[in-house]
Amino acid sequence: MRQNFILSILNILTLCIIVVAVSIYFINSSMWIGPMLIILTFICLASLIPFKISLKSTLPDIFFGIIDNGFLAVLAIFGGHFAGVSGAIIGGVVGNALTDAIAGIFEGGMAERLRIMFIPEERTLLKSAVGKMAGCLLAAGVVLTIESFIKF
Repeated sequence: MRQNFILSILNILTLCIIVVAVSIYFINSSMWIGPMLIILTFICLASLIPFKISLKSTLPDIFFGIIDNGFLAVLAIFGGHFAGVSGAIIGGVVGNALTDAIAGIFEGGMAERLRIMFIPEERTLLKSAVGKMAGCLLAAGVVLTIESFIKF
């Protein structure tokens, strides 16, 4: 049990380091940061394979992350466009508060549906952390990819 906990923490910390490193490397490349975040999504999900965690059991967390960061990214882009850095921060903070609430509705609903279908979805440290990270990266990657093609 303790070994699994330590391996889970190491997995999450390793993913965090990879995400930060890739983000720093591509931060000034608006054309590539979105696709790179999408690729990082799949790296996160692949990290669950050695733990024998099914993708279905992480779906509530993935959907939470998609809704959470998808709307947050859109509101931060609009806020930044209309009011610079302060607008981006306000858009991100307000977007995060609203989307956490909305994403919680979907996360809870999906968890209930999975239980009805007898798909195990109990929350674990690793599933929740990696699922939410993957969903957040996917949504931000899609939004930033679209944004790179649509300039205000």
